[in-house]
Amino acid sequence: MSMLTALHLSKYTGPKHSATVIYFHGSGGNGRDMKEWVRLMVKNFTFPHITVLYPTAPIQPYTPASGQSNTVWFDRADVSKHVAEKVDSIAKIEIEIKKMIEKENEAGIPSNRIIVGGFSMGGALAMHTAFRWDRNLAGVFAFSSFLNDKSIVFDDLRNSPSDKLPPILQIHGDSDDLVNLDWGRSTFNELKSLGAQGEFHVMERLGHSINKQGMTIIKEWIEKLLPEV
Repeated sequence: MSMLTALHLSKYTGPKHSATVIYFHGSGGNGRDMKEWVRLMVKNFTFPHITVLYPTAPIQPYTPASGQSNTVWFDRADVSKHVAEKVDSIAKIEIEIKKMIEKENEAGIPSNRIIVGGFSMGGALAMHTAFRWDRNLAGVFAFSSFLNDKSIVFDDLRNSPSDKLPPILQIHGDSDDLVNLDWGRSTFNELKSLGAQGEFHVMERLGHSINKQGMTIIKEWIEKLLPEV
């Protein structure tokens, strides 16, 4: 498994940034393309005090693509909420994501000044990160994403409940033909039943994609949770 690489989008104006956003791309994508896609949707997705990282997933065999190698965060049996998670594959990327967060911590950015989020599979990875690997994060967002019915995320929240979980923002198109809107909504409702607080926004006539409206909601939400200090 190759190591993660990260690109910086925001250039902060002060001597040092005081917060970080990590944006995970979807399956088959990469950080550079995700950065450009976001820029096309919201030209001012920048913050004077926040650096934005766009990591690229490792190249590995991906079962839904007939086992061909691709840039994916973890393997899946199928793009479906009804199959079991490949927990061994998720455990491998856990190591790398924790290293990435630890690097920010060592640079002086505490976890409560870090937001993770992503598109599609990247959003699922963000939910594993915020609700399993570091519950001290400032927040988590997911665009067109879902968790499996019997996700280990739900198991962990049941087995080790917490009074303080990162808030979640989920955005989903009502015309998504890859990740059904109901999958995203049921994920949000399950997380809410297990103690997470947050928002769920439906984008009309949007397929499996991000859009300007959704990215604007995310930007404003980030600014609220990570104010200048």
